[in-house]
Amino acid sequence: MSDQTPDYRSTVFLPETDFPMRAGLPAREPEWLDRWDRLGIYDQLRAQGGDRAPFILHDGPPYANGNLHIGHALNKVLKDFIVRSQQMMGRDARYVPGWDCHGLPIEWKIEEQYRAKGQDKDAVDPIDFRQECRRFAEHWVGVQRAEFQRLGVTGKWDDPYLTMNYHAEAVIAGEFMKLLMNGSLYQGSKPVMWSPVEKTALAEAEVEYHDHTSHQVWVRFRPVDGGLDGGSVVIWTTTPWTIPQNRAVAYGPGIAYGLYEVGETAENATAQPGERLVLADALAEGVMASAKVTAFTRLRDVSADELAGLILAHPYRGIEGGAGEWDYDVPMLPGDHVTEDAGTGFVHTAPSHGDDDYLLGQAHGLPMTYNVEPDGSYRADLPLFGGQLIVQPDGKEGPGNVSNIKALHGAGALLAKGRLKHSYPHSWRSKAPLIYRNTPQWFAAIDKPLADGMDEYGDTIRARALTSIDKLVTWTPQTGRNRIFSMVEGRPDWNLSRQRLWGVPLTCFVRKGVKPTDDDFLLRDDRVNARIIQAFEAGGADVWYQDGFKARMLDGIVNPDDYEQVMDVLDVWFDSGSTHAFVLRDRADGTPDGIADLYLEGTDQHRGWFQSSLLQACATRGRAPYRGVLTHGFTLDEKGMKMSKSLGNTVLPADVVKEYGADILRLWVAQVDYTADSRIGKEILKGTADAYRRLRNTLRFLLGALAGFDESERVAPAEMPELEQWVLHRLAGLDHAVRRGYDSYDFQGVFQTLFQFCTLDLSAFYFDIRKDALYCDGPDSARRRAVRTVLDILFHRLVTWLAPILPFTMEDVWLARFPSQDDSVHLHDFPTTPADWLNEPLAAKWELVRRARRVVTAALEIKRSDKVIGASLEAAPVVHIRDEATLAALKSVNFHDICITSGIHLTDDPLPAEAFRLPEIPGIGVVFETADGEKCQRCWKILPDVGTHAHPGTCARCNQVLG
Repeated sequence: MSDQTPDYRSTVFLPETDFPMRAGLPAREPEWLDRWDRLGIYDQLRAQGGDRAPFILHDGPPYANGNLHIGHALNKVLKDFIVRSQQMMGRDARYVPGWDCHGLPIEWKIEEQYRAKGQDKDAVDPIDFRQECRRFAEHWVGVQRAEFQRLGVTGKWDDPYLTMNYHAEAVIAGEFMKLLMNGSLYQGSKPVMWSPVEKTALAEAEVEYHDHTSHQVWVRFRPVDGGLDGGSVVIWTTTPWTIPQNRAVAYGPGIAYGLYEVGETAENATAQPGERLVLADALAEGVMASAKVTAFTRLRDVSADELAGLILAHPYRGIEGGAGEWDYDVPMLPGDHVTEDAGTGFVHTAPSHGDDDYLLGQAHGLPMTYNVEPDGSYRADLPLFGGQLIVQPDGKEGPGNVSNIKALHGAGALLAKGRLKHSYPHSWRSKAPLIYRNTPQWFAAIDKPLADGMDEYGDTIRARALTSIDKLVTWTPQTGRNRIFSMVEGRPDWNLSRQRLWGVPLTCFVRKGVKPTDDDFLLRDDRVNARIIQAFEAGGADVWYQDGFKARMLDGIVNPDDYEQVMDVLDVWFDSGSTHAFVLRDRADGTPDGIADLYLEGTDQHRGWFQSSLLQACATRGRAPYRGVLTHGFTLDEKGMKMSKSLGNTVLPADVVKEYGADILRLWVAQVDYTADSRIGKEILKGTADAYRRLRNTLRFLLGALAGFDESERVAPAEMPELEQWVLHRLAGLDHAVRRGYDSYDFQGVFQTLFQFCTLDLSAFYFDIRKDALYCDGPDSARRRAVRTVLDILFHRLVTWLAPILPFTMEDVWLARFPSQDDSVHLHDFPTTPADWLNEPLAAKWELVRRARRVVTAALEIKRSDKVIGASLEAAPVVHIRDEATLAALKSVNFHDICITSGIHLTDDPLPAEAFRLPEIPGIGVVFETADGEKCQRCWKILPDVGTHAHPGTCARCNQVLG
């Protein structure tokens, strides 16, 4: 600029905003949380519900016993995306968070505290113990609530549901007593998954599988009458401790068996040359190798008819010190569960210690045994093994297995032994191995016709559940349907009882001296049930343990002395499975039909909460308590490894929030495919933060460019230039895509669509082109007014569309433009977007324009890189276009403005050899030329007329703006 040329910088309309480039989320987010709390945003939205259709996402309750992990964050943020987006799409989206408060994990923690102090839990009053459990749960509810809120999760945090609230406990008891009254409840003695360490039965959902090295033994069972030509039937088992409970040996009717004779053996083999063994042909070679048999002969076939009805001797029959305990016959029985996959082709059957064994025993009238105590020890009077532990209190192996192996060897029944590493069930709390143990438990019969008259979807729990899965519920992804259908189709009766203290008791009474199979074993009386519910409403489930409670409940109805009070507690999955009743049905912010629109949890909940809720509701209300089920995967580290404290690869939500802010964590959730397992780590979060910065810059530009925007500037779409109409067309399409994406829970698709629009369509195209009009056109120019009108339209849509994902940032952006003590972006819906903004012919034309622009900008970038020019405004290229439609499109717009050059020449002449081309865009070539003229000192365009106007150093446009 010469000394004579004025400084025009103050006349340019540059963006003005106080919105900072750096977000400072960790420090600033708590301020917005306080603000939302002060405004009562959630309650305001409920009060404004009016005739909006309700949308209920029912919260699967996390367990109140520790700080949140990254899986909790993934789950709750996904739920928040849904609640916020459904609300902003015009529904009354209610979300009541809740907690699972009863159960073994909390009880175990209190017991650990007792053990550390040398106290005996059994010496503590039950109510005092339960109160300690309650206080423990209350503490962690408070901690987790604050952690969830810090993630920006909206909901009724001041009134969540807790399974230990008095009303909840009363309802859970009431739901249980519906099973009592409709005939599905029974007491049975069958093998269940049992934790000797925790001394209670466990549900399948409370079991996890780990590699475990077990003993394995091959055991001879000899025919009583000398059948099978003196051959022994050989079984294989990885649980030698179950041998004392053996009652039968099962064979497969379709399996080919043979009688084999041992020839030669290796040193230390227990097999004897000349002895005969009956084995499945497909497994014989492997068995002989395990028994160190180096040579053997197959003598003949052994048919299923020969095996049928054969009587064997128990391996301990006549054993010294056995006191005749095992001097009973062991029948051979056909079993469909017997395979040739492993073992010998014969299955040792202990009906008290396995599902298949139990079913076979029931079918053939085999007696049950009660040799194993709750602590995993043999009953004290069991010969040879009395008092020995199978699993020790610390979870390590007891002597029970080794003692049996020694006894088998001493009895001449041990053919071979070894060790096997395999997947084995463990308690997910104590991490100790489990056993199958026969014990009296309370069950819900899932195949028994129910006496409740709710037969629309079937008359049994299983039938109703399968009908619900297939006809009443939408599963996302659809594979969830197949997963839970197969689980429910093949599952056994529901074991409802736990031999613990912290939970809702099984509120029933049994008649003394009466067998569980007798009709009058259970007291079924609506008056008693009503008294129990009333007592629980007033004092919670603790009252069950008060002295004299039984007498108060039964007085005047039956003689209390004739009945015993059941002291087991309910499986906590029944607690959480009942939440639909005391949340959806009973709360004012529930739903009239008691059915949720959506349940959302991890894929492991097909066997957990999804299933327990399904079975419980089918038993008590006739159908599933949900219309939709959405599942997400697990969280892994950056290498795809499972997170573990021992590996040091855990990512804690609190740490992410402290370093980056909750919105970055939420943005990570929006960027992953949550239907599969999701990876997270430092490098991934850095990438997420970079995407956030790019998005923030787009919004910051909008704020700056809209400074001082007034309604008087607004321009009707029909009066706008084509480029602005094209943006409106894109917004109309985006509105449909965003709503469809949120409705289908495709948050990754929503964010990627909006992010690509902001970075490619806006920042790299529209904003880039229109900066000149925004900065240099006059305030009253039609073009600048149209641009600012479009920016205002963009602002309202982008900020609200992104608010469910980035609630803190969008609140910041909203208030930066509309500062108010009482307003919030979260009180607004997505704006309605007119359908007539769609203009496909215009979009097709501008696609041609954008393709041509790509060739021009690529050609100029090379010149810029080669230092031929410093900026694209120094150029006025010649553009050769062979396609008539493209040439016509370019001539109908100010293509030099689109390419941000000072001039441009369009021609249909053939492409010169030196023309720049892009292979993917044939028929267009660019020949570089510099712009003629002087540089306008206001807009920096190089034009021939610069210097010929009243204002020195300006072009005609700028001269006119300056007046």
